Amino acid sequence: MDRKGANYLAILKALKNESQPQSAVKIAAALAAAGYDLSERSVRLYLNDMEERGLIQQLGKRGSLLTEAGAEDLRTSQLWRRVGFLSAKIDQMTYAMDFDLPTRSGRVVVNSSLVSPADLLTCIEDVCEVFAKGFAMGTRVCLLAPGETIGESTIPAGKVGFCTVCSITLNGVLLKHGIPTRSRFGGLLQVRDSLPERFVEIIDYEGTSIDPLEIFIRSGMTDYLGAIRLGCGRIGASFREVPSGSREMVVSLAERLTEIGLGAFMEIGQGGRPVLDIPVSEGRAGAIVVGGLNPISVIHERGFSSQSRALSGLLEFTRLFSYEDLPQRLKAMRR
Repeated sequence: MDRKGANYLAILKALKNESQPQSAVKIAAALAAAGYDLSERSVRLYLNDMEERGLIQQLGKRGSLLTEAGAEDLRTSQLWRRVGFLSAKIDQMTYAMDFDLPTRSGRVVVNSSLVSPADLLTCIEDVCEVFAKGFAMGTRVCLLAPGETIGESTIPAGKVGFCTVCSITLNGVLLKHGIPTRSRFGGLLQVRDSLPERFVEIIDYEGTSIDPLEIFIRSGMTDYLGAIRLGCGRIGASFREVPSGSREMVVSLAERLTEIGLGAFMEIGQGGRPVLDIPVSEGRAGAIVVGGLNPISVIHERGFSSQSRALSGLLEFTRLFSYEDLPQRLKAMRR
């Protein structure tokens, strides 16, 4: 990117997180703190040009605000930089979670979905069936009321925050037991007779800025209703690799996690051997892990809307409860 383009992006970034108009003086100071050598006069010239392009709105002496067009321009301009962002975020969340398996305390990584309470209640039987069939990450969930926050998001009025445990929690648990995990890709897993058959779509974590399951859900490519009603469908899953020498410990930890409602391993392969025809690196064992966002997907399949985000934040394990209590808690929240 040339210097002029970099300066444009720097100014857009400076305005991105500001709810109040920012003067050229403040913008120049923010840029200087970030290592950019732009005078106040140069900033004004850039702002004038950006206003002509509709990227900002100048409000006289009050300063300038970023427009929707400017925010979109910033997002698309930075997209190439975000390739590999998801993989980096997975690593960050793995290190940030502090859940302790022996004491069953600490924070786990969760996904969150903003959904209408009425819509969730309408689909509650199918949502619970995803858990009952073993197509969800464990058996624990959490409901957040309007005004509560998860990560950087606040639950708005008229919605509930439906939180499910993110499968990256497994990475954190394994790491705390000395087992590094490599998250290779997320995909759509074809199931037949309720058993994993093969991956039909995959997206490498290193090559995307969006969680693969979010993409599959929005694109209408999933078939959870078929999976829970007929035993044949397409569900979200991911592929992980662990050192082959750690396989026995991984199996043991998987059993302990299942006991407390955090089970998610659908299959753990042998060292160096393919799993569902997916080749595995030498010295590693492959594993198929069910997707954490799976329960919310049936809401989309039934024609309702929700806004879902994977790896949305950290939540205390003690706040989670069994999916079997979900209908009762949701009804109580609506009162």
